[in-house]
Amino acid sequence: MPRICLCVNQVAKIRNMNKSRVPDPASVAIAAEVAGIDGIIAHLYENRTDITDRDVTVLKEVVQTHLNLAIPMNDDMVKKAMRWLPDMVTLLPAVHDSSKDGFLDISTNVEYMEDVVAALRANNIVISALIKPDAQQIRAAARLRLDFVQFNTAFLSRIQDLGTLNEQVEQLKQTALVANKLGLGVSVGRGLDYQNLRELGDVTCIEEYNIGTAVIARSILVGIERAIKQIKGALQT
Repeated sequence: MPRICLCVNQVAKIRNMNKSRVPDPASVAIAAEVAGIDGIIAHLYENRTDITDRDVTVLKEVVQTHLNLAIPMNDDMVKKAMRWLPDMVTLLPAVHDSSKDGFLDISTNVEYMEDVVAALRANNIVISALIKPDAQQIRAAARLRLDFVQFNTAFLSRIQDLGTLNEQVEQLKQTALVANKLGLGVSVGRGLDYQNLRELGDVTCIEEYNIGTAVIARSILVGIERAIKQIKGALQT
């Protein structure tokens, strides 16, 4: 059974918008783990618009499952990651893209990434990178010996026709198989919701699903426990 991991950035955005201490990302992370979530993700951006350094410090202390810290790929952020020692680091584009469509271009950053990967691996951190589901990017990731690649699936949220969705899921499946054959773990994230997650359930080589906004939005209606049970149920149906 693949992992379903919850991104808590939306929780932090609501807190910061209210200029308050609540809702607290760490408290939501604890409740999510009690409800059965398999891991927690925090995206730390340079402008600190949502998750802060303090949030990461607290999450490192309280998360009992699997903490994935997603960071822009630059020296300062990599140094911070090595200080916190999360279970996994997912490398993002060095410059934060405010859209959901951004991805790290590994093939043009191989030389710099070699040093980053070596530094993270020396600290026993599992290494992933958010990439476009593209064969060239996968081959570059394999040359760097990354542990995982995370495919940016934001495009799935814009598809309204079921036939087109099925076609895109099949292409994603074939790309995931290529990554798997090259020894890379496969995760997906961005744009995932209760509907398109069902369509991805047949892609057996996906090991981790990263989802945030859909679960946080559903939890407003039904509570975090039911929202998580429903998202895990969506993957099993």
